[in-house]
Amino acid sequence: MRHRLLHWFFSTLLRMLSHSRVEGLENLPPGCPYLLVGNHLSVADVPLVYKYLGGPHIIGWVASKWRYHPFYLPIVLLAGGIFIRRGEVDRDALQAALDWLEAGNCFGMAPEGTRSRVGALQRAKTGAAYLASSADVTLVPIGIIGTDWAFASLLRFRRPELILRVGQPFKLQPIDESDRLQALRASTDEIMCRIASLLPQRYWGYYADHPRLKELTAAQNLAQAAS
Repeated sequence: MRHRLLHWFFSTLLRMLSHSRVEGLENLPPGCPYLLVGNHLSVADVPLVYKYLGGPHIIGWVASKWRYHPFYLPIVLLAGGIFIRRGEVDRDALQAALDWLEAGNCFGMAPEGTRSRVGALQRAKTGAAYLASSADVTLVPIGIIGTDWAFASLLRFRRPELILRVGQPFKLQPIDESDRLQALRASTDEIMCRIASLLPQRYWGYYADHPRLKELTAAQNLAQAAS
């Protein structure tokens, strides 16, 4: 019941205040577990993702600063979010997410660790790669477009266009334990380039010149030309 209430609330909010749509929903695996990974531009990301992908099967991390917020706390409790301390290795939050995945559920997160202040991708942390490799789960990349300008558009009495793109699921290469840190960083770059490939070029940010992103976009262009 609480998830249906939350879905109704976010859907109504987006219908009233924006034009939103989802693309690539057919790429979503038929069931859990999987790790949902995407960019993070604004607090408007949460309603958009929850409207199209949310439910009792998926939870995510929430910054501990919202623990006592009178508006956001009830939403977090309804969604079942896990509080995490930003700026440090919160082992309790990591273990809670890992336990959730290993129980056969889905988990959603932004590998950057917080919303971007520059409107484009920032260098990500290795938490997503750690979770995916530790739980041995598939990753599903999503690209969020338009939420960075959502509130500015509303202030001009315009309904923003918000887009959620779901990409192809993928698995990471096994982590090389002889150089674990480097392997996690390489896996993190793979995750972020997959996310970037779903976004317009203006959002590529830190990963704009990454060779892997160039490979992915070239393959996409060939596929589109062939179709």
